[in-house]
Amino acid sequence: RTHRVAIVGGGPIGLALALGLARHGVPSVVLEADDTVCTGSRAACISRRSLEIFAGLGCEAPMLAKGLAWTGGRSYYRDTEVFRLAMPHDGNQQFPPMINLQQCYAEQYLVDACARHADLIELRWQSKVAGVAVRADGVTLDVETPAGAYRLDAAWVVACDGARSAVRQALGLKLEGTQYEGRYVIVGILLKSDYPTERRAWFDPPSNPGSTLLMHKQPDDIWRIDYQLRDDEDAEAAMRPENVLPRVASHLAMIGERDDWQPVWISMYKANALTLRRYRHGRVLFAGDAAHLVPIFGVRGMNSGIDDAHNLAWKLALVDRGLADDALLDTYSDERVQATHENLRYATKSTEFMAPPSRSFALMREAVLSLAVEHPWVRPLINPRQTSAIAFHDSALNSHAERSAAFTAGPRPGEVLPECPLTLPDGRAGHLTRLLGRGFTALVFAAGGALDEALHAALARLAGGAVPFGAAIVASAPGARRSGWPVAVDADGRAAKLFGATQGAVYLVRPDGHVCARWRDGAAGEVEAAVRAALAPRSAGHDRRAA
Repeated sequence: RTHRVAIVGGGPIGLALALGLARHGVPSVVLEADDTVCTGSRAACISRRSLEIFAGLGCEAPMLAKGLAWTGGRSYYRDTEVFRLAMPHDGNQQFPPMINLQQCYAEQYLVDACARHADLIELRWQSKVAGVAVRADGVTLDVETPAGAYRLDAAWVVACDGARSAVRQALGLKLEGTQYEGRYVIVGILLKSDYPTERRAWFDPPSNPGSTLLMHKQPDDIWRIDYQLRDDEDAEAAMRPENVLPRVASHLAMIGERDDWQPVWISMYKANALTLRRYRHGRVLFAGDAAHLVPIFGVRGMNSGIDDAHNLAWKLALVDRGLADDALLDTYSDERVQATHENLRYATKSTEFMAPPSRSFALMREAVLSLAVEHPWVRPLINPRQTSAIAFHDSALNSHAERSAAFTAGPRPGEVLPECPLTLPDGRAGHLTRLLGRGFTALVFAAGGALDEALHAALARLAGGAVPFGAAIVASAPGARRSGWPVAVDADGRAAKLFGATQGAVYLVRPDGHVCARWRDGAAGEVEAAVRAALAPRSAGHDRRAA
């Protein structure tokens, strides 16, 4: 039979995509070459944005329970602190800026979530893709397993199979960008320590002169230590335990940690800033490391891939179900290529500071660090630039720009909906993003909970259509007169202020949480037009440019 979607790669990106498709009722088969979730040292940090995405997929709870939350960090020049990192975090937020959680746990929780959707997600282990044939109406995959080889036909294929993507190689596609020479040894150790969870970085520490060293606390008393090799060090020799363990011991002694630690794993990492030019090639799409390789500094690797999956899932689902123009998938490529270039821009700055690619960069870093000891104005240059949500201000899905310009505050079209606490329709305390459904959502700010009749009728027409759509009212007081839509209460006016919303303001939010249009006083016909424009971006292009 022909599968509707085949996902190559059962890591966090492929699993998140399968869950996203299942949320929209689209079945998929996931092909994973390995026989279990990953082991060893992989991604270690999950961002707030990824946690928000996982919450929509219903799998954030075990991650929060197991992971270690953190909000900042410290950077040292030799043994002197020169920078204190404080990530944006306030009372509006539902999740911490970051949690430390080994990728193997994240994958297992995603596998568990997939098992709860066994009617829509088929996960095939030990299934290695060895060939790809693309047709106008689908794709044929050659799959190798211990029980023998077979062919699988799919209408759509999404390659989430990592840095050495077999799909990318089969199609003859090349990543473009910069490969850095800086090499890092990654060591996982078992160490019982009461030191709080935060990011710590040392430049030229006395324990490892001439090196850069990072240290992160992870669950189960595991600490991850990444240290840079000097240019004259042989990589093979540097990986041997007899060379790794003394360097770790020297550093732990320098910072006053216990000496009864044990090594768990040792691996090697090189920073790359690479991307495909396009993430859609006919019926084949690319996501995660199969599409782009982002340096680990700023934790943009796995987190950017989770954003890829979130952006793609709803678009592929609507196209597959015949509810949206095929061009909607081109906007996936456009938006996520833009996001990759922004991530690479910040990650490259961090990489050039962490692992200087030339003597000139090394001299500049030395100057910054030495000045930072006594001059606070220099210290922001040491900022590691942690990952954050990317805005798509020029997205083809945005519309009615002239209406948006009337706002003096709030998220602009293309930006991710900000978080804010309020009282949910069921009376429980919660957060605004919990009002979002699996489709498009209209957030209407109405002090008394009553809607304009024309707007109410327009929202009802949209909700009664085939495209998933819902609406929610944000009222200023409980007991508001209802209009058939769920009503949340913004008692202190915090949400209204954050969104720059007055009576009758409407925000139209995409299924992935990005705003695509907003009105100070929701024009009913324009709300419907904005949804149509987002479903057929090619035919709506002229109107958007005019706006």
